Amino acid sequence: MNNLRIDFVSDVSCPWCAVGLSSLQTAMERVAPDVQVDLHFQPFELNPDMVPEGEDSIEHLKRKYGIDESQVRANGEVLRQRGEAVGFPFNLDMRKRVWNTFDAHRLLHWAELEGADKQLALKKALFKAYFLDGLSPADHELLVRLAAEAGLDAERARAILTSDEYADEVRATERMFTQAGIHSVPAIILNRQHLISGGQPPEVFERALRQIAGAQPSSVMEA
Repeated sequence: MNNLRIDFVSDVSCPWCAVGLSSLQTAMERVAPDVQVDLHFQPFELNPDMVPEGEDSIEHLKRKYGIDESQVRANGEVLRQRGEAVGFPFNLDMRKRVWNTFDAHRLLHWAELEGADKQLALKKALFKAYFLDGLSPADHELLVRLAAEAGLDAERARAILTSDEYADEVRATERMFTQAGIHSVPAIILNRQHLISGGQPPEVFERALRQIAGAQPSSVMEA
């Protein structure tokens, strides 16, 4: 049996990150039990300066990428098809606004301390809430509910959200990965030295997992 560490650098408002996670999980199932994966979710904010009230998603994407509404919707259809292929059924018509995600990352940081299974459950719940249900990952009541559904303590989650707890840790981790050259997500780092970018098909992840499993970790990146 080979053990493999994966740092999955992503944002909960990144659609290709949702595709990438579903694809990676399919690959992980295919290589088990020969390869055991230790999965860690690392923070990245697509829109760190987003205002508290958020912004209309279509207007945001038009301005960010310099495209018109028809192109935004065409890109959304490509995403929908890619998501469907890996079992993530986007409902992008529900994604009315783009929100700040920093508090969601603070909860994910805490969730990792509570257990990898709880962090994974919370991450997947956040993707579903945003991309299927159109809910705001900046909404503290939603975050508390999702934390509880992921097996975390609701009152502890609420206490974290009403404070600045884990803010410094999240910002430091974000800086570390940015300084390591991560400027777009998803960025999937295997054994702290091999990078796979983007929402790749399961076959790409499966091949990489099989090839890299058992390689000696590098000390270049210390999460």
